[in-house]
Amino acid sequence: MENIIKQHLGLSHVSITSIETNPDGSIEITVKSTLKEAHCHRCNQIITRFYDYDRLLRLRHLPILGQPVFIKVRLPRYQCDHCDKKPKTTQRPEWHKKNSSFTVPYESQVLLSAINSTETDVGRKEGLTEEQVKGIVNRYIGQQIDWSTLDSLPVLGIDEISLRKGHQSFIVVITCKHQGHLRLIALLNSRKKEVVTAFLRTIPEHLKQTLRWVCSDMYEGYINASKVVFGPQVRVVIDRFHVAKLYRKQLDTLRKQELKRLKLCLSVVEYRLLKGAMWALRRSPQDLTDNDKQVLDRLFRHSGALEQACHYCAQLTQIFDDAVSRASGARRLKSWIRQVETSRLTCFSTFIKTLRHHFDEIAHYFVSRQSSGFVEGLNNKIKVIKRRCYGIFRLDHLFQRITLDIQGYAMLK
Repeated sequence: MENIIKQHLGLSHVSITSIETNPDGSIEITVKSTLKEAHCHRCNQIITRFYDYDRLLRLRHLPILGQPVFIKVRLPRYQCDHCDKKPKTTQRPEWHKKNSSFTVPYESQVLLSAINSTETDVGRKEGLTEEQVKGIVNRYIGQQIDWSTLDSLPVLGIDEISLRKGHQSFIVVITCKHQGHLRLIALLNSRKKEVVTAFLRTIPEHLKQTLRWVCSDMYEGYINASKVVFGPQVRVVIDRFHVAKLYRKQLDTLRKQELKRLKLCLSVVEYRLLKGAMWALRRSPQDLTDNDKQVLDRLFRHSGALEQACHYCAQLTQIFDDAVSRASGARRLKSWIRQVETSRLTCFSTFIKTLRHHFDEIAHYFVSRQSSGFVEGLNNKIKVIKRRCYGIFRLDHLFQRITLDIQGYAMLK
């Protein structure tokens, strides 16, 4: 047993002086540091003049053979000859953080357990209090972005999410893609342009120089804040998802109007044959089943306007699907607008007005097909975190939870 413990203890620069087993089955291992130096807490120089031993520490460590393990150690203190008044410094080994009741390997295990979980649940499994688990999270996960961990910031995403369902308590979620991985940049408690602008100005200048794209929805506050702070060298692109959501909403509104009209015009039997029209209209042409096609054929025989609107929707989707240049994409969008306006359809009037208003930002999509899909994916994860934790309303705590869930495995490798 003792040989196994020595082999798998996992603590560097220590020697085992004794091993005891308590009546409750827990194991206490007394160790002694074999390092003969420390770094002065004032000047940070290496000091080797031994002074005394610090108080006895009892630290929770990784379990062995399913039994809890505690490390008992008295760390040596050294006196600095380089500083005035010769201050004393306690040796700080790499496997222990100051003021912690746990070893670093054990804290890493707790953090690993906390990914996609809650502090309460982890505490129950490990026999810790919720405050102890929170303390471990606080030691390793910051409550705001550490800019020194980023060497570039090519794409920035801005979106919002509501903290409370049914309330107008929106927070702004700012993220980026860094070296192919999603990073949370900030959570802001207001979506006002002034608040977003103030934060964007805090981005270090060397990172601003690497920024090329800002992906956003159609909210003017985000778009204008980005233009004010970054200027013309950064392109703001309105996410394709939000564009598609808008013009498909117009089609759906027409569908409701037409089905309401047809319900009055058709017999009960004929109207029942149109069941499933909503999903058939929302599916891509290549995903339509034989039954969907039959429903659409019946629907279009009774509503030419709906058939024409569906055609224009598919045409616009194809424009965004095709790999074309910005110039070509812009020409096709303008051609689409002319076709719709010369037709008798009025259902797309609101969308066309928005398309013209944000034409440059929407057309920027064709340059490198940037989108804020990574932001939308994070929004879903935030919703899961809120459900799992029965709501989180402190932004600093929510920032930690999101960071741990999306970066935890990479951080703990």
